[in-house]
Amino acid sequence: MESFKNVKLGDLLIKSNVLTEKQLESALEEQKQTGMRLGEILLKNGRLSEFQLVEALSKQLHLPMVSTSRYRPMPEALRLIPQNAAERLRVIPLTITDDGKLMIATADPLDLVAADELRMISGKEISFGLCPVSQILRDLNRIYSIQETLDDAEIEVVDTSSEGGELDLGLSIKSGAAADDAPVIKIVNNILEQGVREGASDIHIEPMEKSTQVRFRVDGQLFNALDFSRGLHPAVTSRIKIMSNIDISEKRKPQDGRILIRVLDRKVDLRVSTLPTIYGEKTVIRVLDQSNAMVGLEKLGFDQEDRDRLDRLLKVPYGIILVTGPTGSGKSTTLYSFLERINNPDVNIVTVEDPVEYSINGISQVQVSEKAGRTFSSVLRAILRQDPDKIMVGEIRDGETANLAIRAALTGHLVLSTLHTNDATSAPIRLEDMGVPPFLVASSLTAVIAQRLVRRLCEHCKEKYVVPDVLCSELGIPQGSEIYRPQGCDACRGTGYSGRTSLFEIMELDDSIKDMIIEKETASAIRAYVVDNGMRTLRRAGISKMLDGVTSMEEIMNVTI
Repeated sequence: MESFKNVKLGDLLIKSNVLTEKQLESALEEQKQTGMRLGEILLKNGRLSEFQLVEALSKQLHLPMVSTSRYRPMPEALRLIPQNAAERLRVIPLTITDDGKLMIATADPLDLVAADELRMISGKEISFGLCPVSQILRDLNRIYSIQETLDDAEIEVVDTSSEGGELDLGLSIKSGAAADDAPVIKIVNNILEQGVREGASDIHIEPMEKSTQVRFRVDGQLFNALDFSRGLHPAVTSRIKIMSNIDISEKRKPQDGRILIRVLDRKVDLRVSTLPTIYGEKTVIRVLDQSNAMVGLEKLGFDQEDRDRLDRLLKVPYGIILVTGPTGSGKSTTLYSFLERINNPDVNIVTVEDPVEYSINGISQVQVSEKAGRTFSSVLRAILRQDPDKIMVGEIRDGETANLAIRAALTGHLVLSTLHTNDATSAPIRLEDMGVPPFLVASSLTAVIAQRLVRRLCEHCKEKYVVPDVLCSELGIPQGSEIYRPQGCDACRGTGYSGRTSLFEIMELDDSIKDMIIEKETASAIRAYVVDNGMRTLRRAGISKMLDGVTSMEEIMNVTI
């Protein structure tokens, strides 16, 4: 165990420049009167934040900082410290290190009495990782309850090889490891609830050689949430299949399903996809939180000037407006915001989507179904016979759909859709590659909006710094510019980021651009023209958000060119 017998918290905080001697004297005087811990007094009086406290301890004591929200505690470590002791001492056991020590998450490594008690309870020497106490208290019950559920579901694994070289796991059930038994149901419910609570867009349940890992994608980044025994995996997968109305007997083909649940007082739509792997079926669950369905243009990241332009474009009675970008760049969310903007009782709006991600009152939404013969193109033909005013096509994937969308635009309808291109100026060329004649592209296309998602800096811990001169020149910003970089705190789970925002470039087609399309000019030639005439590129939009302190230079450099 680390020896901190002669270390005083006040001295450490003064050395770290987060506390003055006068402030320390005042806090020590209060400590004499109240008997409270020094750290608690400093936090109560607002002298420092929890993150500042653990960061100072980390630097001065050379201890690692950990995030209990993102750390997967080792089951063997959790079993060494009972939950009631962990709650009383405000700690979470994390892992057993290579040298046999029990690593503990704590906010107070200087509490020698607690350290001795932990050593006696566990029978092991103790090492510490530092974590804000609020995070420990928030995560402690969840971590122990999940482990308790996993311990209750005792099973044996029987490995049998099936044809094709796949590994089929048979179950010899000891105590309730069937798909409809309480421990399995509780595990699945815990996974889903935790995923929604963490704001995950996707939940990955992945069988590995020796265990199954659960990962959440939050703000575009995957992180490990928990592990459980590989032998439990088939029962967990079957439970999810039952919930999503998927054939539980079919294990060799990919399958898709859907679950509608209410969790944390929110209605959540889960899209389930299973995929056979060599260790069993991998399940990925897309989380569509209905409370996030309608996001205003301002929250998406459009500034006032862009919002005014979009309002004007959305009032045009006909033409095509395309939103472009790679998969996962937020195109569908932007389209839903456009629909909400134009949705009113005097217009007939019809959509064709794959899938319908969010339901909107007052709009007729159609789900594509290959089995039923409902393709984008066949549904679009039917929509044109339904007296539509506005049409949303989830994605233009082929030439037939592209030509039908253009036909709709040329016959007096406003069409909103998405396209996979890297920037706005590549969209006309992509339509031509699909077989649409250039003159039809030029006559129907109204505007193209390219977008990317970047992570927002955490407002609680972002750090200001001066940009080096060489980077100022490279980015085209004034020398001595100040921007922010990520740090990491309990509020952002140590990542330095919290939430995401969008970057946009908007290309509104004028007569010159239409002439260039008809003349089959390249995307680079069109881009040179629109930039010379004032179009703000994705990179410039990102730099603007960077200078405003919304995101970091690293995020901008990662997603724009």
